[in-house]
Amino acid sequence: MPPNSPAVFFIDRSLGKRIIAEKLREAGVIVEIHDDHFRQDALDQHWLAEVGQRGWIVLTKDDRIRYRPAELDAYLRNKVRVFIFGSGEMKAQEMADAVAKAMPKILRLVKRTSPPFFARISRTGIVSLL
Repeated sequence: MPPNSPAVFFIDRSLGKRIIAEKLREAGVIVEIHDDHFRQDALDQHWLAEVGQRGWIVLTKDDRIRYRPAELDAYLRNKVRVFIFGSGEMKAQEMADAVAKAMPKILRLVKRTSPPFFARISRTGIVSLL
């Protein structure tokens, strides 16, 4: 991501289309929704590759994405930055609140850390590299 370009967050289909996106947009964040760019059944490795090439930052709750070979290969080759919500049991509003609270930390990490990387967002908005 060039130094002066704005961060663009890509909302994975596992997070829905509305609640998290609206919360981020209210905070002034640029958001792209999975279904606006890809078919609902698009393979993760396909959208990961394209999102990485565009320099977008992924938000997902799919922790298994870190372990599946095809997705991991796309992540590495396309230098994707992925933030995973810490608990798959979080409701959409909890994730929206957590990411909004964590946004300053997320943006610092994006600026200071070379891609690719995985990071976790906790329920309380704590961000940690994985």
